[in-house]
Amino acid sequence: MYKQGQVLIIEPQNELKFVGPFNQPVSSYMKLSNPSDKKVMFKIKTTAPKKYCVRPNSGVLQAGENTQIAICLQPFLYDPAERNKHKFMVQTAFAPENDLIPWETIWKELAPDQLMDSKLRCVFEIPAQDQSQNATVSDMQTDGVHNDSNEVPKNQDIHSGGDSIELQRATKEIHRLREVESELRQEILRLKEEKLEWKNQKGLAAPNRYAPPVDQPMNVYIIAIAIVVGLTGILFGKFLL
Repeated sequence: MYKQGQVLIIEPQNELKFVGPFNQPVSSYMKLSNPSDKKVMFKIKTTAPKKYCVRPNSGVLQAGENTQIAICLQPFLYDPAERNKHKFMVQTAFAPENDLIPWETIWKELAPDQLMDSKLRCVFEIPAQDQSQNATVSDMQTDGVHNDSNEVPKNQDIHSGGDSIELQRATKEIHRLREVESELRQEILRLKEEKLEWKNQKGLAAPNRYAPPVDQPMNVYIIAIAIVVGLTGILFGKFLL
């Protein structure tokens, strides 16, 4: 099937780099430029939606316009096996002149040959200083286990093993809470977008059409995020201090 070439200029073209440490949010940026004389609409998609916040994740570029996309990688436990697994896709199409049709409807009605796709892979980089520190800590832990293996009583070995298991459980729980927090943040952003879209299309809606309020769910999700952040802090304080 014939596919159109990408009309937008995408910078960077092939890779999005995220430089650690990854125990905190890390951002990368993408620039989209429209060199054509037509209006172009775009969407940003990813293979790992729970791990990234993308703003804006869709929009319209007039002829000659450009915009910057902020891509925020959520905190996670770094796994070298995932360093090149995640991908992003920029999907574009020429926008119709009729602005009264909702964008979601336009996207659904587009034929496959009207879409233009560009893919970028994510690259995770660890600064050389952090890599050196991690290697030093690993060596020290290995030496400590080797030197003390013949002197530590058996009951202390068992106790240490229990602490290790508890620490692993706590780490997994922290990771799970961070994923929940990321999902809640995504949901809040989605509700904000729906609220904005509803306000923009309010004049087009039928007089008696019911529009559900969005402020109350947003407050609930904000409270939920506060609880998740608090639990994460408690777990860190319990097992790392």
